[in-house]
Amino acid sequence: MAMPLEIITLPCRSDNYAFLIHNPASGGTALVDAPEAGAIRAALAERGWGLDWILLTHHHGDHVEGVAELQAEYGAKVIGAQADAHRLPPLDMAVGDGGSFALLGETVHVMDVSGHTVGHVAYHIPGAEAVFTADSLMALGCGRLFEGTPQQMWASLSRLAALPPQTMVYSGHEYTQANGAFAVTADPGNPALQRRISDIARARGNGLPTVPSPLQLELDTNPFLRAGDSAVKAHLGMEDAEDAEVFAEIRRRKDNF
Repeated sequence: MAMPLEIITLPCRSDNYAFLIHNPASGGTALVDAPEAGAIRAALAERGWGLDWILLTHHHGDHVEGVAELQAEYGAKVIGAQADAHRLPPLDMAVGDGGSFALLGETVHVMDVSGHTVGHVAYHIPGAEAVFTADSLMALGCGRLFEGTPQQMWASLSRLAALPPQTMVYSGHEYTQANGAFAVTADPGNPALQRRISDIARARGNGLPTVPSPLQLELDTNPFLRAGDSAVKAHLGMEDAEDAEVFAEIRRRKDNF
């Protein structure tokens, strides 16, 4: 039986996450996003791992600033979106929506999840029941719309929401507690959300990350995925609105929260 991939959630900078993906059988290792080199280098050294691949989700500095240093040290090859190649570090493999590639013995599916930025991608690894979403779908939230439209982000979130519910969502920041404070204002009658907020407070009080999170938990509690829910629409006074319109209103309220 093949050994499962090992995935490490790695805190970086003040509130970023990077992720190490390791195949124990082959010894190969990949990294999703490179917020800084130091923390990633230390984690690799602690485990005695090299670094073969760096997967980039989008062009923002807090996701790519460590690439050049890590590439120089380890010789890692860089994968990123063709649509974003003009503003990403130089790519060894350019990928696009609907494409796939082999990585560490598994198949990775590429999903365009534009909204936070245009050209943002997520990486879904069905064999590992994992999706790396960075600043698109986040734990109890979604990324601010710096470049895309609410309609684009709603379409992106809807595609992610259709993945198998047991999929673990590896998002890019430790924003969950703050996201929970807002979420309860948009979905106050949701007992699953109330339980999750308590669980988050306990985890953070013990210094534990809240990422990754199961997609089913996001479906049950994340207001940005629940724009089509009748209770959320009723609370917002938008019973007859299209789901994308409700999402846009939730995003507007979060921006002003």
